[in-house]
Amino acid sequence: MERLAESVIVPAGPGDAHDLAEVHVRSWRETYAGLLPAQYLERMSVPTHATRWRRQLVRAHAGEVVLAVEGPSGLTAYCAGVAAARGPGEAEIFTLYLLKAAQGCGLGRRLFETTARVLEAQGAGALTVWVLNGNEHARGFYDHMGGRPAGERPVSGWGGLLRESAFHWDDIGRLAAG
Repeated sequence: MERLAESVIVPAGPGDAHDLAEVHVRSWRETYAGLLPAQYLERMSVPTHATRWRRQLVRAHAGEVVLAVEGPSGLTAYCAGVAAARGPGEAEIFTLYLLKAAQGCGLGRRLFETTARVLEAQGAGALTVWVLNGNEHARGFYDHMGGRPAGERPVSGWGGLLRESAFHWDDIGRLAAG
């Protein structure tokens, strides 16, 4: 198990693409087993996701942020978002994934709050996160972090039609302050 005191949060760069892809694929397999089709999860490819991450990090746009957690066992978590996703001042965090071994010790909270601080520094005043319905662990986390339910929408892909729900913070500053 990772320990909070032994981990640091760093901005991710193109050289982190492979490690981000490994965390992405492994965390999806850990998180979405039973929610997404097993065939989809099995077909996920670290090299394919590494290529996507490298492209995204090389071509980053203003306001985009990707932070990673590095600990004694390497990269164990990441969070990605953008400061003006839905208009000026309306940030969105697209992904927050931690390996199971990194959960339960405060890393997720610290990473989420740090990402909120970076987005706030780039002009964001509010924040939205979308969570796949059925991911009760994540829903509980965002509820605990003070997010309020803010709608639901269908999402297609991953072998079927699914739904996801939004959590919203009207004041990103309160979240960023911890």
